[in-house]
Amino acid sequence: MFLMLCIFSITAIISTLVMILATLLAKKTIMDREKNSPYECGFDPKNSARLPFSLRFFLIAVIFLIFDVEITLLLPIASTINLTNIFSWIMTSMIFLIILLVGLYYEWYQGALDWS
Repeated sequence: MFLMLCIFSITAIISTLVMILATLLAKKTIMDREKNSPYECGFDPKNSARLPFSLRFFLIAVIFLIFDVEITLLLPIASTINLTNIFSWIMTSMIFLIILLVGLYYEWYQGALDWS
């Protein structure tokens, strides 16, 4: 226990020292008006920098991220089959998959997956 406490404190001290050193060395001392402007080339922008963004594309991207994270939650289920009771494993897996399928059906029913 004492060894673990020593290792933890040494790690905390070293990481704190590295963060303080990086903060001190990374400070920019010269503040220039041109460097702080969004366009460093010196030209004034003719058009707005904010282009219209497709809300459909954003919605599809968010749905993709949600289902991508859920796939990473599904992967460990297969490796825990030998470690748990088979009945509880099947029930947990089925409940999780049913929740995923209900969410997918809801998105499909609301028309969020239609790209037209």
